[in-house]
Amino acid sequence: MPPTHCPSCGKEFRDHTSVARHMSQPRSGCNTWLQDLIQLHSTLPPSEDSADDPMAAGDIGEPHESYREQVEGEYFDGGGNWSKDCEAEVTDYFPEPPLAFEEGYTFLSLFDTDENSIHRKTNLYYPFSSRKEWEVAAWLLHSGLSMGKIDSFLSLEMIKDLRLSFRSAKELQGRAEMLPGGPRWKSQVICTSHSTKTPVILYWRDPLECIASIFNHPLFHNRLDLTPRKVYSTSQKLSQVYMEWMTGQHAWDMQSALPHGATLLGVILSSDKTCITALTGDCVAHPLLISLANIHMNTRLKSSLNTFLTALLPVPKFVHKNKQMKGVLQDRLVHQCLDIILEPLKSAARLGVMMSDPIGRSHYCFTPLASYIADTLEAMMLACVGRKTSPVTMAMYKQFGDAFRHEPRTKSTTLAQLDIVRSHTDPHNLEVFFREVQKFHLNGIEKPFWSDWPLAEPSHFFTPESLHHIHKQFYDHDAQWIIIAVGESELDFRFSVLQPTTGYRHFHGGISKLKQVTGRCHCDIQRSIIALSTDAMPPGIMTSVRALMHFHYLVQSPCIDDDNLARISAALDEFHANKHAIITAGVRWGKGNTTIDNWFDLAIGLLDGKLSVEDLEVVREEHKGDDIDEDADVEIVAMEIPSRAQRPDQPRPITDYFTIAKTLQHKKAGSIPIPLRSFVVGRTALHLAYDPSIRNIGVDEVAVMFNLPDLRPALADFLHREETSEHCLHAISGPRRAGPEAELPFDKLQVWFKICLQETEFHDAHTIRPAQTLNCAPPSGPWTSGCYDTVIIQTNAGQSWPTCGLSGALSVSLLVDILKNERCRSLGSPTQTSHTAYWQKWYTMVLGRSVHRLFATI
Repeated sequence: MPPTHCPSCGKEFRDHTSVARHMSQPRSGCNTWLQDLIQLHSTLPPSEDSADDPMAAGDIGEPHESYREQVEGEYFDGGGNWSKDCEAEVTDYFPEPPLAFEEGYTFLSLFDTDENSIHRKTNLYYPFSSRKEWEVAAWLLHSGLSMGKIDSFLSLEMIKDLRLSFRSAKELQGRAEMLPGGPRWKSQVICTSHSTKTPVILYWRDPLECIASIFNHPLFHNRLDLTPRKVYSTSQKLSQVYMEWMTGQHAWDMQSALPHGATLLGVILSSDKTCITALTGDCVAHPLLISLANIHMNTRLKSSLNTFLTALLPVPKFVHKNKQMKGVLQDRLVHQCLDIILEPLKSAARLGVMMSDPIGRSHYCFTPLASYIADTLEAMMLACVGRKTSPVTMAMYKQFGDAFRHEPRTKSTTLAQLDIVRSHTDPHNLEVFFREVQKFHLNGIEKPFWSDWPLAEPSHFFTPESLHHIHKQFYDHDAQWIIIAVGESELDFRFSVLQPTTGYRHFHGGISKLKQVTGRCHCDIQRSIIALSTDAMPPGIMTSVRALMHFHYLVQSPCIDDDNLARISAALDEFHANKHAIITAGVRWGKGNTTIDNWFDLAIGLLDGKLSVEDLEVVREEHKGDDIDEDADVEIVAMEIPSRAQRPDQPRPITDYFTIAKTLQHKKAGSIPIPLRSFVVGRTALHLAYDPSIRNIGVDEVAVMFNLPDLRPALADFLHREETSEHCLHAISGPRRAGPEAELPFDKLQVWFKICLQETEFHDAHTIRPAQTLNCAPPSGPWTSGCYDTVIIQTNAGQSWPTCGLSGALSVSLLVDILKNERCRSLGSPTQTSHTAYWQKWYTMVLGRSVHRLFATI
């Protein structure tokens, strides 16, 4: 065999296996060759012959873009091929699109207008002396160290030898403040009608400046929707599709109310009462965050430090003899502060304001309120309704169990009720005013902050969000019903005996006594609780809980059409039809373990009818994903390099094996190590480590190690079917045709105990999920029977996932030993094309035994 060379450093090796081993070593410097190559081609301008270069940036693109080339308007036929869908989506744009003018500004032009820009002409890193000093300063500023710790660090003799231009933490912060900044913080003392224990100080930034900074940020170039549109799944326009906020009817109606050529910028606000001191007092505040609904969903959801904290709403302690009136005064103060902070946005919503987009084009912008994200109690306070009233409908607590949607609570209705009370009662007479507004089920707010905000409707902008209204609601209600119905000890035992799965929490102590349950825990419980408890609780409870969970799952889809809306309504109808079983069984408990025989609960009352399309447009956008941060509401981030995608629920970028596999398949023979370890089959990418778990072992030894007596005949049958069958997938059924002593064209095997499997989102084929590690360890140590993950595999070439659901698939306890031959006597020395094709078929085949578990080569 001729020698081969490393494609990165050019070093010569005797074979491809040696090259692969060399490239997998971190110290070699060649282990990031493929990622660096993808990043390099993504940053270089396209050359004249880029159309013929499979590594051209346009061919690779961003992670979701590269895969979009394969799935846009296409479907998987089950045989490893993609086919064009017979009908494509049709889009109707708003007839009068927003106008853009050339006389705007860009982020860099604002950067150059800074007072210190003249110094940056000679020193790019001013006010720091060099790049190295800037790196030290940036690390210290982001390290989280206290000023005392930074002073101690800078006082070290080794650090003094660096001759930094700053010698203390105070000097470092002074230089950092010389850098161009964003909107400036302001402070204002708020005058209150009743005395407080401490002065009320409001800290805030101009929200219009925050919106202008977001709208002008270069990271959002080509990631902003500025024109409302209606998307239909077919050319007949029989079913409308709802994806981004601009595809909904709410945005279309707002745009219709604006002047011709105006640009609609939907404002998203979020707040939650938060403790801002740790172990040093009980100082609390309402952090107010702001974002734009126009930003693409996949970009707006990504975690970063670019979130705009617009204000800290104070929560003082009022001096009043009546405890209930203290709460009313605090609620009034929140509305008073919001009215002060948001006045610039209200003015822009009335009159409009000129803003520049990321490429310097000027737009005539209007800023109505598109969404306010808050938990249920805060939403009621902001909607000015009492504790037993829905913030979005006219339903009262006795109507929360109704199976139909009540009429919406509109701005005009609430303001009219307040006008009636103000006509005969002085709002400053707190207790009398509160008694009168209670007759209309209001909470005593004199002037809501949204009363003079054009196009602001409480029934529209108070949108559900998945953390509180789906996941926390599940744990506080659905899970508790199941725990009571099944029994704490029994359900805890069933969770404890589940096999641990890489990437998911294992509840070794059960779920009934969990403390500080996060959104991630909620999702991990939801994955298995129905299957674990279905035979231990009455069928009616199981049906109602399963229907409610199905409803919660469907509303989180990133793309909803009219057919999905019908399924969502059907799931909710099924819950209402069977919810009586929960009351009959007495599994609804309140405080003190008292049985509740009604549905007078606001959390369940949010399901008093069908969610509107506007609700669904936001509920799936805010906390999509499995790993949910309890304090993350509106977050913005830059896109990563093409081979690494970042999701809101992942602290680290996601390696894109789809792009890597696509890139490797187009490289010339000799430029990459073979056989390949990354493959794409339909909507699934598979990746193996360069080094196997077992480098060299006989076939019969593997059969003994994994208790697979039919391994040799299974391999022989596989090779025979590859030679005679036209299908790339073979069904697992029937007896072995080959005998136990069947002849194989190889002597030794290499075995992998793990495989990385990466898929796309079920509802959105353009979104790549994090890779999942599948374990297949043989018996050893604590795993006396081995550790084999359970998966669903497709065994029928005539069926496809997800088009055909689970048809043609099996749920099995999979022994996923990934094998390749060490020395092949009959294949000879194939070319890279045939070699790659052979191995791709090898890795996409499924072999099995019918007794206890299946053996798979993928």
